[in-house]
Amino acid sequence: MCAICGCDGHHEHEHVHEDGTRHAHAHGQDHHHHDHHDHHHHHDDHVDLEARVLAKNDALAAQNAEWLAHRGVLALNLMGAPGCGKTTLLERTIRALGPQALSVIEGDQATANDAERVRAAGAAVIQVNTGTGCHLDAQMVARSLRELAPRPGTAVVIENVGNLVCPALFKLGEQRRVVVLSAAEGDDKPLKYPHMFRAADLVLINKVDLLAHVDFSAERATANARAVNAAVEVLHVSARSGAGMDAWYRWLRAELEGLRDRGERRIERPGHPLGVER
Repeated sequence: MCAICGCDGHHEHEHVHEDGTRHAHAHGQDHHHHDHHDHHHHHDDHVDLEARVLAKNDALAAQNAEWLAHRGVLALNLMGAPGCGKTTLLERTIRALGPQALSVIEGDQATANDAERVRAAGAAVIQVNTGTGCHLDAQMVARSLRELAPRPGTAVVIENVGNLVCPALFKLGEQRRVVVLSAAEGDDKPLKYPHMFRAADLVLINKVDLLAHVDFSAERATANARAVNAAVEVLHVSARSGAGMDAWYRWLRAELEGLRDRGERRIERPGHPLGVER
């Protein structure tokens, strides 16, 4: 069991179906048996296991980051609750920017439904099914990146499993984190799930076409996001109607341009095989 969240978080084996869907299978970890009076020792073991799980994942994420930097590829970790509109956002973005601009890693516990939608929009996609796991990890992303083989100067969007808790804890090697919060949710979500919003570079308040019909204030949601992360950028959009989406496209294009600019500043350094300027 995952020390962080209680899900089956160690995925040491995957198999791939003909449609490209990957299924991750968890192997059990060591179980610690304690007497009823040994609560303190049990807590120490849990903290130690949590630290080791995150340290192993962070090391793999750093390797992913190097892999992406060496190839000049932008990776976005797209997070949010189930039903917030992440896949609809991707479909509209692919059609607006062109299928060559980005490719997608789709994370879900089950089905290839979202991958099929992304593929129908025209983009290359790898579906990763986590089974009982509630987030993607760096090892899953590493395997998917190598299979996806994104072209230099393009973006890979990693649509994480719908969840406002665990994805915030697991680095994947991404350069930017984008959190989608929909008007169908409460505008207090940034305060209730501060780790997720504190980790964000950009918050997209989605489904603004519903604001007249729901008890949700986009202004209050924006203020709450900035209460936990003063530097976060916030955009109001509707992936369904297209409202505000041009600002999202500009943000994404600017990130891609920044990636290309950083690529031009790469220099060959003795002893550094990737030749990345530090």
